[in-house]
Amino acid sequence: MSDFQKYVQRYLDQIPSENWIGELKISGDKTVDLYSNLTEEQSFFAYAEGKWSLKELLLHLSDTERVFQYRILSFARGDKAELPGFDEEIFAVNSFANQRSLESLLDEYKLVRKSSRILIETMDPSVLKNTGIANGNPLAVETIAKLIVGHNYHHLRIIEERYLPGLK
Repeated sequence: MSDFQKYVQRYLDQIPSENWIGELKISGDKTVDLYSNLTEEQSFFAYAEGKWSLKELLLHLSDTERVFQYRILSFARGDKAELPGFDEEIFAVNSFANQRSLESLLDEYKLVRKSSRILIETMDPSVLKNTGIANGNPLAVETIAKLIVGHNYHHLRIIEERYLPGLK
């Protein structure tokens, strides 16, 4: 297994059931519930120096999901152009998430997730096997869709393990 395959697998392993499309909704609902129970002040919390605030992490989820949406759309529609990678650290530095309200970031997350659900749930199942190259690696549409779910669960786990204990 290549390093890239191991990287992908660590996210896929986060999906708690075989029903990954159902988990797309569940993971989104869990994220919204968690963030809806934070105060504006709590949303600035980072569990260690140099780590993202909860606001930055939420916008990271939206940004990453948008990148994955574009990859899904491109490969599902048969585009053979190789797509670039993205640097989540550069995105975070330039996101200005901490200058926005938690409500604004949460509204954005909800809309991005709704967009993902509509994109994925309305695709003909035959395109899930379509592949393309992103960040120099071959990926199937279905794998990218599952990465949205697994990536979200990965960060929910980090929030529960590292952020929430610091908010008590």
